[in-house]
Amino acid sequence: MDSSTIVILDFGAQYTQLIARRVREFNVFSVVLPCTASLESIRAQNPIGIILSGGPSSVYDADAPKADAAVLKLGLPTLGICYGMQFMAHHLGGKVTPADKREYGDAVVDVKKSNKLFAGLPAKLDVWMSHGDSVVELPAGFVIAGETHNAISSIADEKRNMYAVQWHPEVAHSKQGTELLKNFVLNICGAKADWTPAHFITSTVEAIKKQVGDGHAICALSGGVDSAVAAVLVSRAIGDRLTCIFVNNGVLRKNEFEQVQNNMRKKLGLKVVAVDASKRFLSQLGGITDPETKRKIIGREFITVFDDEAARILADQEKHGELQHDAAGNEIAWLVQGTLYPDVIESSSVKGPSQTIKSHHNVGGLPENMKLKLIEPLRDLFKDEVRRVGRDLGMPEEVLERQPFPGPGLAVRIVGEITPERVEILQNADDIVVSEIKKAGLYKQIWQSFAVLLPVKSVGVMGDQRTYAYTCAVRAVHSDDGMTADWVPLPYEVLKTISSRIVNEVRGINRVVYDITSKPPGTIEWE
Repeated sequence: MDSSTIVILDFGAQYTQLIARRVREFNVFSVVLPCTASLESIRAQNPIGIILSGGPSSVYDADAPKADAAVLKLGLPTLGICYGMQFMAHHLGGKVTPADKREYGDAVVDVKKSNKLFAGLPAKLDVWMSHGDSVVELPAGFVIAGETHNAISSIADEKRNMYAVQWHPEVAHSKQGTELLKNFVLNICGAKADWTPAHFITSTVEAIKKQVGDGHAICALSGGVDSAVAAVLVSRAIGDRLTCIFVNNGVLRKNEFEQVQNNMRKKLGLKVVAVDASKRFLSQLGGITDPETKRKIIGREFITVFDDEAARILADQEKHGELQHDAAGNEIAWLVQGTLYPDVIESSSVKGPSQTIKSHHNVGGLPENMKLKLIEPLRDLFKDEVRRVGRDLGMPEEVLERQPFPGPGLAVRIVGEITPERVEILQNADDIVVSEIKKAGLYKQIWQSFAVLLPVKSVGVMGDQRTYAYTCAVRAVHSDDGMTADWVPLPYEVLKTISSRIVNEVRGINRVVYDITSKPPGTIEWE
């Protein structure tokens, strides 16, 4: 990495990704490492500054994250946040104890001693706290920089460029938090604001050229933003030596199989092999009602279909002498995946998720004997950064602004058994929901909007005749990253039009309801 890098050590905080995002908003590259990372792996990033994240533990807990305290002796500017402040104080000779009054939520910090971290900030800071322990004795060389009515809330040793705050400047509730982080990253660390989409594209394309050489690559296209941007990046590096495979799993949205092919071939210039395996998937899904089983069937079947097509493509290239070979004579090809940075962070987090809410389909399960090596060009990016890169690549907005769509497709939006008839019913209803939201100019403002087909039938009246048909639920949510979400208060006129069109145009549905559940406690998808 030839840009300035800030290393964030993760002590298990739920806001660690948010710290990384805030740093990147200053056009500075940030990387999250588990706090257990070795000094060698930290130094390998060539960082110009360290941020110690918050975390749920106490520094005295037996199972507290075991970070190497020598990180505090690297001589780099360091910022401790919440648990990071306590870790810093404890390991540099201070004292941390359970607080007499724990602080959660909004608080006001009085700045007692101004320093570079607080440059340009007011004497009273509106912040968001979340801690049960407090620093009660300072390490040598540190001074109290800020306090609340209850506790020391900031300490600093300006000679060593070491600063710490007890609150969370990365969250929106800390009103001056962005300015504080900017002071640390740009002023104290001296970072260069050169982490831009253009810089990323240039460096990534060059890296892929070196990585692949004269080899060939295969990409599993979903039609979504991540796989499309990944494919365009690799295509820019190796041209038509990239082959994309797009599989119709039988539970795509209405006309999606044709639309995605058109977008990928004509608008993005990609070489696409389209495989209609819809009958194969629907046959496997017949009679299955458990959502987790549905996901596993689709994931397994996708891997089988992809394996068959990839093997055929590789065999054809081998026949024509187009494949690279290693020193042992084994053919070499590459698999492109649209892995994003949140996936990387979560897979290496300190504690990891305590429970699997639902499994995710991943082409990483492909058989090893395919000799495929991974290319993950987006593994350093968040979703919004992927879209910015796509724009710099000149990709059309209709591809970049596409809302997230689950890997198992409509299978997790059909509650209960999946049949060709029920798939068609939901495709038609979902098409109405999306088209009306687009017509109202709301599509780009919403994280996800879609229809769900419920295994619930109710009585209705159409043309003076009794009907007994399915119920459709409409779902629309706001979110930044899919981790949490709020339901969207769609205008009544939009809801009225959606409901009227679905009931009148979609045979099999006679009732429409609107889901007003946020995440948590619900999830975005119903299954």
